[in-house]
Amino acid sequence: MQAVKRAAKRALAAFAAASVAVVTVLVFDSAPAQAVRPPGIPSAATAQSELNALTVAAESHGSSYDRSLFPHWSSVGGGCTARQYVLKRDGQNVQTGSDCQPDSGRWQSDFDNVWTTSVSNATVDHVVALSEAWASGAWAWTTTERRAFANDISSPQLWIATSSVNSSKGDKDPAEWMPPNTAVRCDYVKAWIHVKYLYDLDVNTAEKTALQSHLNNYC
Repeated sequence: MQAVKRAAKRALAAFAAASVAVVTVLVFDSAPAQAVRPPGIPSAATAQSELNALTVAAESHGSSYDRSLFPHWSSVGGGCTARQYVLKRDGQNVQTGSDCQPDSGRWQSDFDNVWTTSVSNATVDHVVALSEAWASGAWAWTTTERRAFANDISSPQLWIATSSVNSSKGDKDPAEWMPPNTAVRCDYVKAWIHVKYLYDLDVNTAEKTALQSHLNNYC
């Protein structure tokens, strides 16, 4: 539990720091020249070390999961929710209203390598789904810790994805689903491992085997 609390505190600190930065991003940052992936994706060597350190255990408490247990799309400052922040951060030519909600822009869904100009089609996906986190140890967290996890804009936890590929992924782990865009698979696996490591979440046997295989094959 101490590892969980340390991870949550790190996320909360990053959350607070991003709250200060978000106003600058929304006002002064020009659109990126190309699609931007989430911050904090580790090197393959670091991901391997983190994978080796993960606890292997069967998932549990799955039947008691409820999405409301993870307060999500909370404010990260400047009147923006975590979702709005990510859409601005990782999009191109994003224009927002006074409520920080994007009105227009261009977004790449790396999972399926699809570009969209539809705000409603540019969803923000939790790479480690909330239900997956719950069954991997988050059932024992406080609501504050789960809120930090669900709104973590400083780790590679939040990705832009089209609604169709987001639905296809659902709450599947990398033993059950991988992005159809093979070019992103290395970063996807490294991001998954890093989030699990950062939050001291367990992996099951099939999941760890798949993660190792994907690291070997795509990185």
